[in-house]
Amino acid sequence: MNRRSFLGLLGAAAAGTALAGCGFADAGQTGERLVTTARLPKPFRVPLPVPPVARPVGTGATRYQVTQRVAHAEILPGLRTEILGYDGIFPGPTIETRRGTPVVVRHRNELSVPTVVHLHGGHTPHEHDGWPLDLVLPVGNKREWATHHGTGDRADGERDYRYPMAQRAATLWYHDHRMDFTGPAVYRGLAGFHLVRDDEEDALPLPRGDRELPLMICDRAFDEDGSFAYPALDQEMRSVPGVRGDWMEGVLGDVVLVNGAPWPVHEVDAARYRLRLLNASNARRYRITMTVPGKPDLPLTQIGSDGGLLAAPVTHQAIDIAPGERFDVVVDFSVLPVGTEVTVVNGLGSGGTADIMRFHVVRKARDDSRVPAQLSSVAPLTPPAGAPLRTFRFSRGPVGDHRGWTINGTSFAPGGALADSRLGEVEVWRFVTDVHHPVHIHLDPFQVLHRNGRDPGDYDGGWKDTVDLRPAEIVDVAVRFTDYAGRFVMHCHNLEHEDMAMMATVRTIN
Repeated sequence: MNRRSFLGLLGAAAAGTALAGCGFADAGQTGERLVTTARLPKPFRVPLPVPPVARPVGTGATRYQVTQRVAHAEILPGLRTEILGYDGIFPGPTIETRRGTPVVVRHRNELSVPTVVHLHGGHTPHEHDGWPLDLVLPVGNKREWATHHGTGDRADGERDYRYPMAQRAATLWYHDHRMDFTGPAVYRGLAGFHLVRDDEEDALPLPRGDRELPLMICDRAFDEDGSFAYPALDQEMRSVPGVRGDWMEGVLGDVVLVNGAPWPVHEVDAARYRLRLLNASNARRYRITMTVPGKPDLPLTQIGSDGGLLAAPVTHQAIDIAPGERFDVVVDFSVLPVGTEVTVVNGLGSGGTADIMRFHVVRKARDDSRVPAQLSSVAPLTPPAGAPLRTFRFSRGPVGDHRGWTINGTSFAPGGALADSRLGEVEVWRFVTDVHHPVHIHLDPFQVLHRNGRDPGDYDGGWKDTVDLRPAEIVDVAVRFTDYAGRFVMHCHNLEHEDMAMMATVRTIN
């Protein structure tokens, strides 16, 4: 089914639905909540899993092999959930690389549908960035998908993604990016961490080892048998993209998972911990606080953003995090007595989404870590006089023969482009929104200049690749693309919006 036919079907399903009538289930959200029918565990009973670190294959530390396959995981105690997993696990294995050391990650697709792998936050040539039509076809199934999605580079069964790693240490993540089907693919498990390290960061006395935790936060809903509940028009993810009309604004689950476990608990020393926070939800935003019974909330000391270290630490009492964003924070549990329970609370949630996880301080321990007053050098990206100003409006609008999600009134057109940007030149991009839209730009990070004509917000510091836009906001960012000419994309990271055409081609030119 082509996009126009799909949009007509979706329009019929959602006929009469006006933007003002969206059933936003929780405060600060754009989306509709799904209701779990499976039996759920009590919060803070399941131990926090930590994704395994991938081991290189062959000699050296520059090649990795990841197999995408169906597996069954015990996410809810006593039930088995079918997942689409990198190496059959959710989250996928964490890939650790070093700045300046190029790596190759070979992905083998043993699923029944095509996939695309995007390294979110990666500074990567266009042919390895995860262009939405550059499919990795299922092993041995080339003929069935020969004309699927029109034109694009197709690999039969396996594809090598080459990452130069010419970028700062940062918390990246990799996930599926197939056109029209990113939402259900990520929801069912195709996501994992990719951590870049470098000498500058290694020289800092930050918490490390077991006291450095990657935390992938996402929401899901479950059917009675434990399977993921997702309102796809095509549950097989084969031909009809999109979700049922009630969920066009975004899919919100009612169970919070951290590293694939529901409301987990983790034992910690009375010491500082580094938490790499990733919002991998399809549509849900979180307001994260660390609550302590009878005492003030623990402060969150932010040391990094999407694109790596900040110049200096910033202390927050709460952090708002939108889909696709990462916040690198240090939390000091040493100020608490042994036996204290610290609950990670979501101030934008209710019911099952009001809590995220819990830490239990179980022992005293030596701690030589600290957070220096100076972390890195982050030069401001200052647009010169006369720099190009491009305006992008993210809104509901005409898509085919019904109203859908658009950028500047147009839906994603792989053959066209909304911007031709010259490599090395600084531009100002202005984002204008109707409802919540976390905007993600591929290839290079950017810096936030203004939010609603004023200074950047509390969570806008450092190098960003995803910026949280709230309803009726205007945000200006400074953009500079470097090194790689070709086709890239910009899109809303509400994955239902992205799948329903809120994506644009950006061409970088010499």
